[in-house]
Amino acid sequence: MLSIIIITKNESEHISRCLESVLWADEIIILDSGSTDDTVAICKQYTPLVYQTNWPGFGVQKQRALDKAQGDWVLSIDADEYLSEALKVEIQQAIQQEAIQGFEIPRLSSYCGKSMKHGGWWPDRVLRLFQRSNGHFTAALVHEKIIITGKLGQLSEPLLHETYVNLEEVVSKVNTYSSLGAQELYKKGKTSSLSSAILRGLWTFIRTYIIKSAFLDGPQGLMLAISNAEAAYYKYLKLLEIQNNHKK
Repeated sequence: MLSIIIITKNESEHISRCLESVLWADEIIILDSGSTDDTVAICKQYTPLVYQTNWPGFGVQKQRALDKAQGDWVLSIDADEYLSEALKVEIQQAIQQEAIQGFEIPRLSSYCGKSMKHGGWWPDRVLRLFQRSNGHFTAALVHEKIIITGKLGQLSEPLLHETYVNLEEVVSKVNTYSSLGAQELYKKGKTSSLSSAILRGLWTFIRTYIIKSAFLDGPQGLMLAISNAEAAYYKYLKLLEIQNNHKK
């Protein structure tokens, strides 16, 4: 039995395609955290297992969804991700194996309409398919991970990910993730300064655009490098702000 777990908030633009691609699974569990658009109503058209709760951060929220799953195997996907028919078949074959407890899946992400093959975005192998009894999520506010006890395998067909539809979404996510990242760093006892925020932003641009060859993805590669740099800069600038606020 395979369970699909998805967390949502205001994902009405993406969620139908995501759910259409996993309708073949044994159960689909949705955990929503206060959507103000049609997300919940859309989800209820596909599955009765739609729950609403508060927002404690990505790791805790995904663990909550996992706790509701009944399947021997679990596939965790985001609302802006979806499966091809080829990946569906590969997953169905993979979960028949008993010697492997989890599978990493290559993720092909798009940035403002272009599938990115450089800049560190491909192959972006993510652990998403695992035996429920052998896996759990870390409690991180952002960039949570699945911890597996057992052997890992790798699938070859990509998970499709429409990361940023347009620049409006880029700016919104840079703001959200930099805030969460700053909070996570502060919890870990990290510190920052204006100079370190600037240097981290600059280094992120160089690493993305030059070292990881984002320039080969054309204009979107440059846009990606800039937005990655902005995310790093603002994360450490917000960490500095948190530090200063706690000194008052």
